[in-house]
Amino acid sequence: MTGLAALLIFVGLFLLGGVISFWRQGLPKAVIVLAGIGAVLALAAGILRLEVWQ
Repeated sequence: MTGLAALLIFVGLFLLGGVISFWRQGLPKAVIVLAGIGAVLALAAGILRLEVWQ
C-alpha cells in the first residue's frame, strides 16, 4: 500500500464519520450529500490506487 492510497482511504473514512455525525446533528441535507460524495470519491480513489489491482 502506497502512502497516497493510505491517505485517501483515511480521508474517506474521516469524511464518512463526518457524514454520520452531521446526520445525527440534523444539519442541512446539502452538507451531508457533499460530504458523502467526497467520502465516496476519496475511498474509491484510495482503493483503486492499491497495488493489488496491478
